[in-house]
Formats: sequence, C-alpha cells, structure tokens
Amino acid sequence: MIWKKFTIDTTQEAVDFISQALSECGVEGIEIEDNAPLSDKETQEMFVDIMPELPEDDGSAKVHFYLDGDLTENALAKYLSNITEALRTVGTYTDAGSLEITAGETDDKDWLNNWKQFFHPFRVDDIMIKPTWETAPEDDDYRLLISIDPGAAFGTGSHETTKLCIKAIRKYISRGDRFLDIGTGSGILSIVALKSGASFALGTDLDPCAITAARENADVNGIKKEAFEIVSGNIIDDEKIKARVGEGYDMCAANILAPAIIMLQKEISKHIKDGAIFIVSGIIESKETEVRKAFGDNPEWEYLECSKDGEWVSLVYRKRRN
Repeated sequence: MIWKKFTIDTTQEAVDFISQALSECGVEGIEIEDNAPLSDKETQEMFVDIMPELPEDDGSAKVHFYLDGDLTENALAKYLSNITEALRTVGTYTDAGSLEITAGETDDKDWLNNWKQFFHPFRVDDIMIKPTWETAPEDDDYRLLISIDPGAAFGTGSHETTKLCIKAIRKYISRGDRFLDIGTGSGILSIVALKSGASFALGTDLDPCAITAARENADVNGIKKEAFEIVSGNIIDDEKIKARVGEGYDMCAANILAPAIIMLQKEISKHIKDGAIFIVSGIIESKETEVRKAFGDNPEWEYLECSKDGEWVSLVYRKRRN
C-alpha cells in the first residue's frame, strides 16, 4: 500500500499537543524530528559508539504523519481539513510555530501494523490490559482482564492520561452506575467502567473510526450492545448529539485536550446527576492552572483530587447538589 506522507512544521513545545490532536483526527502514528540534545540517560541507552552531530537546537520540530494513498480526493481533503482545524486550535494555546503542512509520498510499508510490536500486556493497578492478538501472562494476580485493539482509534490504555483515568474510574465507580465517555477512542474507559460494575455506558467521539473500534473491543470483552452505545459527534456544539446523550449519568470521563475540557465543563453538568463524578485527563502540566480556574469559576463543580503521571495531569470533580 502506498501511504501519503505529510509533515507539520512546528515547535518542540507543541509536539505533545499535536500528537494528541492528530490521534483525535484518526491519525494512527506519527514521527517526530527535532534537534533536541539527548539526556545523559538517553545517551547511555543508545546502542551506538558515536553519537551523531546535530545542528544547533532552535526549539523547532517536524511532525510526520501518514494517510492512506488510496483515499479519494474528497476523503483526503476532509481529513486534511479536520487536521488543519485541530492544529489551528493547538496554535491558540501554545507556541506551535507555523503549523504549515507539506505533502510527500512514502513507499509500500505496513505502517498500519508495525506499531503492534510495541504494545504488550501491562498492568494498571489490579487490571491487566493486553492486545487482542496476545495472551495474558499466566502467573499474574490481576483481578480484571481487558483486551484492546485500538484499530484506527486512539487508546491502547498505555498512555499516562488513560492510566490516570482508569485509576480514577476504579476508585469512584459504583455498581449500577451510568457512565458517559467523551472522546471514547478505542472504548477502553467505557469497557473498564462496565467491567467494574457500571450498568450502561455511552461514548462519543469526533472520529467515526472510533465507532467501529470501540464496538469491536466491546464485543471482544463480552460487552452487550445494549450496555454500550457509541455515537460520533461533538457534544459541545451539536444539538442532536446533546439530545442523544441525554441526562442522568452518574460518572463522566473525558480524556481529551485541555481547551476542549474547559469548554466541556460548561456543558457536561447538563447531562450528569447532582453528586455525579467528572474525571478529566489529557491535561499537560502547563495547562493545569487554566483548567482548574475554569472549574473554579463554575459554582456547579466541587474539586475532589488531582493525580499526575510524568507531565500529564488528571483532575476529579463532583457536581454539587442543589
């Protein structure tokens, strides 16, 4: 298969934001190119005798991503339009450089499946998460086993932001809860909630690919269709999606970018019960204060806790009771 290669001119500061934005647009993998010097630890881990001489580090970076070369002209244009809009959003809250996209073409390689060599079974507290194509370790004392194939959607569960969400769900979920999952991706958070006692989950995602990926993962994990509904659309500004989501949820999780969380906190209280839990993640440390301020300025929310993993932050709030 021929894959079309695209390159975004940006900054090192914006790479994490761009990575997540591309994932939410349905891009499965990226390559990052910069001149940042390696740390002592990274140097020690490199199995080469002579390190390459890099140009002076000016803070710039290039992010390469790939799209199917067999896409129709209209489909490709739609992908690029969505990506351009997502990049424009990134540029509003961090120094992201020019964000210019240039196109090229690469050779016939199995980019779609090569990433699988890096995804192996791993633990999140008492949960074992494994790829659908591997078997779980027999000598592990996990209490819950979940199989995931992200397909064309974001979310194996191994990213720090997803792990933080999973831990919070396990802490606050109660048997019989109704769970709302904003930015469901592979469906992993909804599957964790349902396997932990929730009676129903509804996931929303901007990427139509998430519908297929989340449904297939739910099936693999024995989740009945009537227990997990998945819809494609934006709950922030799409009235049809708002109506379809409805009300009465006991818990909501949103593992998305900070600017979207800030907008979402104004909307989500309409869909959850008084006293319901709202877990937000996908927040880079530099945006934590801004997210906290948005919740703090909204009298509907009561702060419960903050968790961190590396440079990523997760916050938990409760909707105040009237």
